[in-house]
Amino acid sequence: MMNKIFTYLSVFFIFTSASFADKNMMIGSKGKLSEVDRTIKVKMYDNYYEPKSFNIKKGETIKFEVVNEGNLVHEFNIANAMMHKKHQPEMEKMVENEILLADSIDREKMKKMAKMDKAMGHSHSNSVLLAPNEKGDLVWKFDNAMNIEIACNVPGHYQIGMVANVDLK
Repeated sequence: MMNKIFTYLSVFFIFTSASFADKNMMIGSKGKLSEVDRTIKVKMYDNYYEPKSFNIKKGETIKFEVVNEGNLVHEFNIANAMMHKKHQPEMEKMVENEILLADSIDREKMKKMAKMDKAMGHSHSNSVLLAPNEKGDLVWKFDNAMNIEIACNVPGHYQIGMVANVDLK
């Protein structure tokens, strides 16, 4: 009898956890340039973003024009806290493999490593990874987004607060 109760509780926990996880994965989707509602210019400095927060309407498609004004490599990543935490070991692996250096990105090594481990390619549609003085664009549709934030997952940056709030209305 105790085994049956344990089994039922385990199944209940798995299903409720799965539905909770699915709900938290709602971050929007890659947007189309032809559907951009507005453009937001973003500057990344060493360990903070400018602007420090974003007001976005649900369903809006935003083109983010991102420039790294800092002296270090930085990432502009749209996700929820759980996804950032999951992505951070990938970024650590990029540092360990000397793809990410403090002030540069070895893009050739990145391409080679991506053939063996796709995560090393850092080709996420919700993210831009930039060395100092580099620029990049990201178009994102905030269609089913909730509980998201913009963060840098270069090792240590998220932990010291390189996170921008996203206020979805």
